[in-house]
Amino acid sequence: MKFGGSSLADAGQIKKAAEIIRADKDRRYVVPSAPGKRFKEDEKVTDMLYALHAAASGGETERFDEIYARIRERFEGIIRELSTDIALDEELERIKAALLSGAGRDYAASRGEYLNGRIIAAYLGFAFVDAAETVRFFADGSFDAEGTDEALRERLSRERYAVIPGFYGASPDGTVRTFSRGGSDVTGSLVARAVGARLYENWTDVSGFMMADPRIVDEPRRINTITYRELRELSYMGATVLHEEAIFPVRKAGIPINIRNTNRPEERGTMIVADAPPDAEALITGIAGRRGFSSVMIEKDLMNQEIGFGRKVLDVFERFGLSFEHLPSGIDTLSVVAESGPVAKCRDELVAELYRATGADRIIVEDDIAMVAVVGRGMRQVRGTAARVFAAVAHANVNVRMIDQGSSELNIIIGVDGADFEKTIKAIYEVFDA
Repeated sequence: MKFGGSSLADAGQIKKAAEIIRADKDRRYVVPSAPGKRFKEDEKVTDMLYALHAAASGGETERFDEIYARIRERFEGIIRELSTDIALDEELERIKAALLSGAGRDYAASRGEYLNGRIIAAYLGFAFVDAAETVRFFADGSFDAEGTDEALRERLSRERYAVIPGFYGASPDGTVRTFSRGGSDVTGSLVARAVGARLYENWTDVSGFMMADPRIVDEPRRINTITYRELRELSYMGATVLHEEAIFPVRKAGIPINIRNTNRPEERGTMIVADAPPDAEALITGIAGRRGFSSVMIEKDLMNQEIGFGRKVLDVFERFGLSFEHLPSGIDTLSVVAESGPVAKCRDELVAELYRATGADRIIVEDDIAMVAVVGRGMRQVRGTAARVFAAVAHANVNVRMIDQGSSELNIIIGVDGADFEKTIKAIYEVFDA
C-alpha cells in the first residue's frame, strides 16, 4: 500500500489510513509520502524542506530558523494528535545539523517521507525500514533496479508488517538520492515486486482514473479497468494520478495496481492490469493532452526518394539536445513535434542547420500547439472511431493542425491550437461518454 501526501496531510488523515490498513490483515507493507497540503493555501512538507535547504545554502539564518520551526511544529502536532509514543527531537536536530553542514537537496527533500514513516510505523506498531538501506542508486545517481529488488526482498523477508518511506534511496557511499516528484509511487511498486504482492494499492485523494481531466470536464466518468499500456499513453500525455515509472516493476511481476481514495475507501477505484478482457467496457478508455509544443515542418521535393533524409533531420535534433514527441509526415514533408521551450532556445540555429544538413526547400516553425490523445483498447475492434473524433472536433469549430496515430492502434493523437485545447477535450468526451 502506498499513501499519497494528501492522504497523510495531518493526524486525522493518518487515522483514516490506519483504519484502512487494519481492515485487512493482508495489508502488510505501507509506503508513505510526506505530509501534503491540509487545505488549499497550505504548504506541502516537501516544499518546506526544499525551502529549508535553500535557506541553509544561502546562509539565511533567520529564514532557516523560521522554516525549521514550522516543519518541527507540523510533525510534533501530528504526534500529539495521534497520541503516539515516539519522540523525534534527536532526529529533527540531526536533520538540522546536517543541512547546516551542507547536506544535499535530495537529503532535505527525503526527510518528509522519513519522518512521516517513523511516526506511522510507531502508530501502527509496524517495523520501520529506512529506504536508504534498501533502495539503491548507482554512484552516478542512476537507479539500481536489480540491486534494489535484491535488498528489499532480503530485508522485508524478515518483517511480516513494515513501513518503508517512499521517494528516496541512497547511493553506495550513503548519499541520499530521490526519484522525481511523485516518486513514492515508484517505491510502492518496487516494494510490491520485492515481496511478491498479490495487489499494489495506491491510495490518494481521487477515486481512480477519470476518463478526462475533471478540471476541464465536469464529473467525468471513472475508468474501472485500464491496461498498463493505456495508462502509459495517458500518463505521457498529461494524466497525473500515478507516476509513470511506477508501472514497470509491477508489470514485470504481473501485479495489478488499484488506485483508491483514502477519503472514500468503499469505492472500488481503478484497476490497472496487464491485459483486460477483450470486451472493453467502453470504446475509449481516456482522453488526455498537453500544451506547449512546436512543429518544425521540413519540405523538400522528392523527399521520399532520398534515402536517409529522416536520419539527417533527427541527427540535427540530437546534436541540439532536442527530443521529439511525434513525427507526422507526407510524401514531400516531414514534421518534427517537440516541446516549445527547448526549441525556442535554439530556433534560428536549428533551422539554419536543418537547411544545411538536408537541403530543404522550406522550413516552417509553428508554436502554441496542443496535443490531445484519445486512448482505448476498444478502438481496434470498432470501425469509424477516427471519424467520430474528427467529427466531434469539427462540430466544435476546431481546426486540426496535425494527426498522428500510434502503431499500437491504442491511440489517435491530434494537434490543435493551444487556445482550442480545452474545447477539443470537451468535444471528444461528449461524443464518447455514452
